[in-house]
Amino acid sequence: MSGSTLIDRAKVADGYRAGRTLPIRVELVRQLKRRRTLVMGGILFALPFVLLIAFQVGGDPGDGNAGANLMDTATLSGANFAAVNLFASAGFLLVIPVALFCGDTVASEASWSSLRYLLAAPVPRARLLWSKLVVGLSLSLAAMVLLPVVALAVGTAAYGWGPLELPTGGSLPAGLAAQRLAITVAYIFVSQLVTAALAFWLSTKTDAPLGAVGGAVGLTIVGNVLDQVTALGDWRDFLPAHWQYAWLDTVRPQLEWSDMIQGASISITYALVLFALAFRGFARKDVVS
Repeated sequence: MSGSTLIDRAKVADGYRAGRTLPIRVELVRQLKRRRTLVMGGILFALPFVLLIAFQVGGDPGDGNAGANLMDTATLSGANFAAVNLFASAGFLLVIPVALFCGDTVASEASWSSLRYLLAAPVPRARLLWSKLVVGLSLSLAAMVLLPVVALAVGTAAYGWGPLELPTGGSLPAGLAAQRLAITVAYIFVSQLVTAALAFWLSTKTDAPLGAVGGAVGLTIVGNVLDQVTALGDWRDFLPAHWQYAWLDTVRPQLEWSDMIQGASISITYALVLFALAFRGFARKDVVS
């Protein structure tokens, strides 16, 4: 056995296992106790009540509209109210918790000057990023589940439990409607993986949490703006924003998968590249914070 091997082994404490450092459970508890997590959860919990009050004050959401759309069906059942909450928030509001939970996670440790101490614990860099990424994505998914669940409960209490009335005519039984809502949440989560990956990558590049979160939100908005530029033609198909409302195919009599599959493929591809860049860059980064 070489002398270098003996020295390396001597440097490792008895019982040390890299895979047991910074357990996901510990990181999850840390993040759940943070004020920004509680505030964001409170906002998403309150949104269905805000929309309920708006409909109560404003009357029938379909009044004065020439054409039928999903928003017009909000007061027909609890399932419709939940679908409208997703429609109202998917474009921007649900982007914020994803960017916040994934963009704040590493940069906040650097801003508190605790990142170098975590690595000196020692927590391997890949393990630290993995734990924080899993927790960030888990909290993002929880935020997306919280909104429709609360909306479904509030809508059912206000408008009753019933089928999902489709804006194009017809309806879906309550059980099938619940399945469609679950598919919708799953697709919205997958479509937001680009924002999550972008925020996470920026979080490994900066010591300013606001810069990582704001940068991810800002670039997501830029993508939405570019998608409105019809002169780009087929190039818009490569923008994740172009497919963000592909889930509307779930509120049709016959479920269509093609647009959602294409949108999910685009999102996952970009996300994998950005996650790889985050791990690769952080492994070589000189951490001084």
